[in-house]
Amino acid sequence: MEKTPVSSYIIRFNDCDPLGHLNNSKYIDYFLNAREDHLRTYYDIDLKEWAQRGDMFVVSQHEIRYLRPVVYNDRVDIQSALIAWGDTWLVVEMLMMDEAQQPKAILWTRFTRINGRTGKSQNHPADFMDWIHATLVEGIDVEAGLKARLEQLKQKDRPIS
Repeated sequence: MEKTPVSSYIIRFNDCDPLGHLNNSKYIDYFLNAREDHLRTYYDIDLKEWAQRGDMFVVSQHEIRYLRPVVYNDRVDIQSALIAWGDTWLVVEMLMMDEAQQPKAILWTRFTRINGRTGKSQNHPADFMDWIHATLVEGIDVEAGLKARLEQLKQKDRPIS
């Protein structure tokens, strides 16, 4: 099972400021859209179907770092990966890269599983735990924080300035 799916996107004009830079809030839109695409394409998870049965996730936290400018008409690759989990939550890392695979931005999002009927958090069911264990990327110390993760990426083939 693919643990770090990647998809490509072209930065749209209406997502940019007058200078042609991607608006800060739009980074999150691109990241979340990519993650939804990855869930559907790589894991056969349709969030609409899940919501209809009352099983859903809400964003409880974002942490983002803007590393290099993204501008109108850039082609970017967005990679997503499950990097941590608890009884009722998941942390997903999303990395936006240029065509040379240089990081442009990184986002950690914490999703909390809720019951759509009650609005309360709920534990992951057993069958979902199987998916968690199959897709979890290990070796990322979430407790150390995003700054430590950027240092870890610097040590790999992804130089970050």
